[in-house]
Order: sequence, then C-alpha cells, then structure tokens
Amino acid sequence: MNTGSNMRIGPFEVFYPIEESAPRLRHNVEGIDGSGKSTQLSLLHKWLESKGYGVVFSQWNSSELVKDTTKLGKKKKMLTPATFSLIHATDFADRIERSILPLLKAGAVVLCDRYIYTAFARDVARGMDRQWVRDLYGFAAKPAVAFYFRVPLETAIGRLVTGRDGFKFYEAGLDIGLSDDPTESFRLFQGRIVDEYEKMIPEFGLTVVDATLPVEVQQAQVRQIVRTHLERAKELRVRP
Repeated sequence: MNTGSNMRIGPFEVFYPIEESAPRLRHNVEGIDGSGKSTQLSLLHKWLESKGYGVVFSQWNSSELVKDTTKLGKKKKMLTPATFSLIHATDFADRIERSILPLLKAGAVVLCDRYIYTAFARDVARGMDRQWVRDLYGFAAKPAVAFYFRVPLETAIGRLVTGRDGFKFYEAGLDIGLSDDPTESFRLFQGRIVDEYEKMIPEFGLTVVDATLPVEVQQAQVRQIVRTHLERAKELRVRP
C-alpha cells in the first residue's frame, strides 16, 4: 500500500483518503506543549465534518495495547529514555496497523495529534541518538501535511502555568536531570525539543504556523492548506 506525500503543522498531522494507487492523505500537528496545536486540530476536525468528510482523530500515546503499561511506568518513574522511546514506538505501531491505515483505506480523513516528529524531538531531547530514533520509526507512513506550530518558549510556559498546579515529572524532563526545579527543568527540556523541531523543518518539510497569531488567523491558514490537499486528492481519484 502506497502512503505517499504529507503535510505538517506543529504537533498534528492530517491524512487524506485517495485511491490505492495514489499517496494517502492525512494531516498531523506538531509543536511544544502550550503551542495551541490541539486547539487548532479540534477546530479543523469540526470544520471538515461540517463539509461532509468522514474524519477520524488519533492521539499520541493512546493505544490500548500499552496505555496501562505507560501509565504504570510513569507513576513509578521507571521509564528510561530508551524504554520511553520504545514504548511510544510500540504505541504508534499499534495505532498505525489497527487504526490509521485501515481507516485511510476506508476513505477517512485522519487527523493526528502528534506523529513521528514528536518522537524525533522528545527522544533526542532525552539523549537518544537522532538517527536511531528515525530508523525506529522507518515503517511510518508519510503524512499529507505536517503542521508545526511555532511559539516562543516563554509564551508557551505562560499559557501552561495559568490554571495549573506545576508540571508532571516526565513532562518537565525531570528524569534526565537538567534541573531539580520543575519549572526550570521544563524550560530547559522544552528548549531542547524546540531545537529539534527547528532542525526538522528543512529535513521533513514541516509547514510552519505562527502560533502567536490569533486563533482564527491560524485556523484560516490551516484550512486553506488542507482544502488544497483535499482538492488534489479528488483530482487524483477522478483522473483516468
């Protein structure tokens, strides 16, 4: 099965359904915590449904196969950078095989809140070898579009601390010893993640969205890009 070209915006991807002989279409969003990517993906989901598309949502680290194991490992602080990487790859592989590819084949538009680029950024930020992580996800289908929502680190932190009671252990990167202070550790860890995302923009052709713009302006940009890809998909389906 050919799963061809893709598009990106921060931490989510969108995949579009087309003929078996043509590239699969899907979209994903990428970005650091607090970039607003999930909000944009939710708005896109509702818009696509209003246009009559069959839309399916897939979230990072949501496979029933490993969800309980991941939760237990985090609770007991047992996960090392390597086991973290491998368990997320298992989660992703299970969702690809059981959900994403079958739904694409059935004609659905698949929206992914985070995709392989999340692993590429987080795992390397935790000290894993960059090429090893890319090879680990070598089986992954390429999305139609991958959006990277770019936001200043301090802006993202400001959004997250409002209405929250601190950062979780792994979320803050406390497992890799950057700082004993959760907020400072989070800042340093997310800074590493930003560096990896910036390197991936030219490497994978991530579509950058300025996440400091008003929500509606960002959404208009996302919809226009997605609309263009959907129109191309229709043209491929009817092409003799």
